[in-house]
Amino acid sequence: MDTHTAEQRHKNMQAVKSKDTAIELLLRKELWSRGIRYRKNVKSIIGKPDIAFIKKKVAVFCDSEFWHGFDWEHKKSDIKSNRDFWIPKIEKNIARDKEVNDALAADGWIVLRFWGQQIKKDVKACADLIVAALKERN
Repeated sequence: MDTHTAEQRHKNMQAVKSKDTAIELLLRKELWSRGIRYRKNVKSIIGKPDIAFIKKKVAVFCDSEFWHGFDWEHKKSDIKSNRDFWIPKIEKNIARDKEVNDALAADGWIVLRFWGQQIKKDVKACADLIVAALKERN
C-alpha cells in the first residue's frame, strides 16, 4: 500500500529526472576530470544515450535500478501498489533497452550500460571501462 497521498505521489513523480541525474553527473564528472570529452543526450542517436562518443561510436547509458528493472524477476514482487501499471511499464522499458542495444550494435556501436549502484560504488571502474572501449576504437 502506498504511504503517500495522491498529491504527494504526483509531486514525487514529477521530480523524477530523465537527464542530468545524480548518477549521470557522477560519471560525467569523472570522465571530465580525466580530460575525456563527450556529448550528452544526443537526440539523433537511437535511445538518446546519456553519454555519447559519436566519432568512435560508443554509447553509454546510466540506468537506475527501478526504472530499468534491475534484478527484475525478484524485484517485481516488491511492487505492492498499482501493479497493473508498473509491471508492464518497467517490462516495456527493459524490452526497449534491449531493442536500443541491438539497434546500436547492428549499426556498429559499442553500447555500455551501467546500473546506478555500480556507478555510485565504483565510478572509477565504470570510467575505466569507457576508456577501454574508446581505446578499442583507435
